[in-house]
Amino acid sequence: MILLKTDQSAALVHLKMQNKLKIFIIAGEVSGDVLGARIISQMPDAQFVGVGGENMIAAGMQSLFPMSDLAVMGVVEVLAHARTLTRRIKQTADAIIAEKPDIVITIDAPGFAKSVIKRVRSMPAGRTLINNGMRFHHVVAPQVWAWRPGRAKKYAKIFDKLYAFFDFEIPYFTKYGLDTVAVGHPIAAGIIGARNNIKNQSAEKIIALIPGSRMSEVKRLIPLLRDVAEQLGRNGYVGYKFVIPTVETTVDYIRQNTANWSVKTELIPADQRYDLYANTYIAIAASGTVSAELAMMHIPAVIVYRMNPVTTWLVKQVIRIRWVSLVNILLNRGVYPEFLGPAAAAENILDAFGQLTIPSVREKMIAALRSADSMWCRPDGAPAKLIADDIRRTVGK
Repeated sequence: MILLKTDQSAALVHLKMQNKLKIFIIAGEVSGDVLGARIISQMPDAQFVGVGGENMIAAGMQSLFPMSDLAVMGVVEVLAHARTLTRRIKQTADAIIAEKPDIVITIDAPGFAKSVIKRVRSMPAGRTLINNGMRFHHVVAPQVWAWRPGRAKKYAKIFDKLYAFFDFEIPYFTKYGLDTVAVGHPIAAGIIGARNNIKNQSAEKIIALIPGSRMSEVKRLIPLLRDVAEQLGRNGYVGYKFVIPTVETTVDYIRQNTANWSVKTELIPADQRYDLYANTYIAIAASGTVSAELAMMHIPAVIVYRMNPVTTWLVKQVIRIRWVSLVNILLNRGVYPEFLGPAAAAENILDAFGQLTIPSVREKMIAALRSADSMWCRPDGAPAKLIADDIRRTVGK
């Protein structure tokens, strides 16, 4: 059979598409969306499909559905959204079967990720894809050193590889046969670069109020942050400027709820938060990724968190560590004061805030934050590059 030139070109394009690495990638929250976008940018020759937010979409991936459907935390909150989550699990598993990817990458969102992969593994078409070489890799090791250590064994049954942040996490999983690689904390390189390049130029004492990125946590923390900010205003603190970083899923709610505060607040998009942090005097922040960001930038902070009372009680029954802030865990001491659950009260936060206005206390905290610098990064590259390189080696394309 003789092919015309146009037919030959079409055949070459088809062959190239067949040989192109196809990756199904899932992120369930903002930090995972940012890392997912970086992985995508490291692999311009790969084809990406899956679930993500604005960062992954901007990087060229079309999301099956809004990532906000997965941004739910807490036992009661998850139960309230069970129908939506169940529908999204089925939709995602069916999409994996239809797309036939070479590899499935899940980033954090462990409950959703495990449910999707279990469903794929149980389906005849899924087992066929697995027999033909499809693999499942997960990014972000569960904190089995903090609670529920049995999760390590369960992860080994579900995933083929795990990308952890720190070396100390590896043995918890490899003892069950799960191939585990430490890639460093994904936000470290960018933050440390921002910290080193941005000079503190603000003449104002900026107070960053950071309620988190999930709507459930924002709704619980905004009233507390309002109470703190307004009491600071009434107590005669002058020259303070209150700024709140927001994400796309919470900005409208925060704008509506801060409109009638007695102290003026400024809202900024999350992609400008490092500029904000670099000029922040004191931060009052939700527990989570943001506490690590602040620690890497050497910003004095008070960490707070409120959960549904049922969730709070359950967590207290199983938690195995003294702290929730990662810098406190890494240094094994309470660098950042933490007020969680019922302790997350305005009077406690204001007491800690007052301490951080004392120069000697601030200097001691900043020195402690600096001592953790070497723990955040790996010398052999940024996490997104290390993950992308490992995927190429794994799939062999």
